[in-house]
Amino acid sequence: MGVQYCDFKDVDIDEVDALVVGSGFAGGVMARELAERGGKRVLVVEKRPHIGGNMYDEADEAGILVHRYGPHIFHTNDERAFDYVRRFTEWRDYQHEVLADWYGTYLPVPFNKNSMEIAFGEEKAARLTEKLVDTFGDERKVTITELRAQDDPELSEIADFVYKNVFLYYTQKQWGLTPEEVDPSVTARVPVFVSRDNRYFQDAFQGMPLHGYTPLFERMLDHENIQVCLGVEAESVFDLEFESDDEDAPLSAINVKDRPFTGPIVYTGPLDELFLSRFGRLPYRSLDFVYETHDADRVLPCGTVNFTVTEDYTRITEFKYLTGQEADKTTIMKEYSHSYDDPKTQTPYYAIINDENAAHYERYRALTKSLPNFHPLGRLAEYRYYNMDVIIGRALALADELVG
Repeated sequence: MGVQYCDFKDVDIDEVDALVVGSGFAGGVMARELAERGGKRVLVVEKRPHIGGNMYDEADEAGILVHRYGPHIFHTNDERAFDYVRRFTEWRDYQHEVLADWYGTYLPVPFNKNSMEIAFGEEKAARLTEKLVDTFGDERKVTITELRAQDDPELSEIADFVYKNVFLYYTQKQWGLTPEEVDPSVTARVPVFVSRDNRYFQDAFQGMPLHGYTPLFERMLDHENIQVCLGVEAESVFDLEFESDDEDAPLSAINVKDRPFTGPIVYTGPLDELFLSRFGRLPYRSLDFVYETHDADRVLPCGTVNFTVTEDYTRITEFKYLTGQEADKTTIMKEYSHSYDDPKTQTPYYAIINDENAAHYERYRALTKSLPNFHPLGRLAEYRYYNMDVIIGRALALADELVG
């Protein structure tokens, strides 16, 4: 049958039981579950001209399958989440590896036994590794804080090296911070992996959709009870009614096409944008991507290289590693992080999470708590950082609650 696309102006809202804003994993899973398990007629509205949210991928001019909103590698220990997405596509095994470009020398990330040998030489690395294993045990991740807490100058040397050469400059670029502004709680979690496992993730289930993410979403949204309207801003769909004229007055109703909509509303967009930023915009970091196609089979030694001590960009991804595609050409993508200033031209990617911003978000969230049918879900709507599998798990849990 295929995805049923529609024009919002032609939608009869009386024939819609549930409304989903956004077609990434949060919206896509909820739409499918409400339609399939709940038997509801679901309308999905998506402001972009395509489905799939930030997971959207497509062939570029050279025929290389590229991720348009940054690399997405699926990994999880949640078997239910993995089983769910496997319903909609075949998967290929893929174990992601990341290297840090340390002044032209590659170090495996997370920093591990192999990185240690490259950074300190085999003899010193052997001594440091023995000390790490004796102190913490083998095959475990040890944080910088744990290393420094041992009051051992050599363990502190490892911590200082990782902080300066793997973490600090990369974090400054990613978040637009000075060294003094880097949150100690984030620094404390930076790991050293006492292992020779060069994989970036150690999750039980890892892989990539064989034909790409977009076909996965096409199959997920291919259901007789689902309609999808593209190019539609949520603000143009909803007419919000408040209990009073007070700025902090909660919602009393959400109207769609001049009538209150009482069915489930799953909202996956930025919550501040729904309310036209009445309390000011929530802070995010955004990204710019620069693509290059090369007449070569490969140009990087692995899927992603982080530039932790040099360059303006944070990392380069080479998509053929991720997708397994065979072609004479290859496409790489350089990633630049910057502030999120203009919702019309930029995409919010990462919530800047701190106490002040959390309180800012909660002020918006309080406006919706009087409506039991309104469900904010996902990174943007909840102002949190979630991996794909966590969002899928949260969507399935919400579906369990709504449809039983």
